[in-house]
Amino acid sequence: MNTALVIVDIQNDYFPEGKMPLSGPVEASQQAARLLDRFRATQRPIIHIQHIAIRPSATFFLPGTPGADFHPNVQPLPDESIVQKNFPNSFRDTPLLDVLREKQINRLIICGMQTNMCIDATTRAAADYGFECVVAADACAARNLTFDGHTVPAEQVHYAFLAALNGSYAKVLPVDQILAQLAEASA
Repeated sequence: MNTALVIVDIQNDYFPEGKMPLSGPVEASQQAARLLDRFRATQRPIIHIQHIAIRPSATFFLPGTPGADFHPNVQPLPDESIVQKNFPNSFRDTPLLDVLREKQINRLIICGMQTNMCIDATTRAAADYGFECVVAADACAARNLTFDGHTVPAEQVHYAFLAALNGSYAKVLPVDQILAQLAEASA
């Protein structure tokens, strides 16, 4: 099985000094970096997804700003694929599907930000395209959401979306378990 790591939107604006800070982005990015290190060491395909905001009302991930840059914890190397997107779904109006098909990928390890937005949209689209998906639960981060006067804490948002993905669209596993499975597959 050809497996690729897809790192979605681990960009500076989601961190404490950014324009849209999430809950736990540093910890999630450190877990994503562990996956990135393993994929680099085993020379498996890596795709970095970068959101660039194009809506006139956008307030973060603005083109040419430091907030749109990849966070240093997961900085792409020159030979790693970068796909820029303008929508939550990493496949929408991007070459991502072509890149994966060209590399004959059929399994994706997905991590990044936000669990409730781009991770959810990208994972569902990937599953619809026929990819086997694994979402790295502790390498994703979310934020508090508000609806109808109610605030849903980030941790509950995160786990609710992971629970919805698990089983139907993906296997949701912690990074330690994913790394162990990758090591078994390489042995």
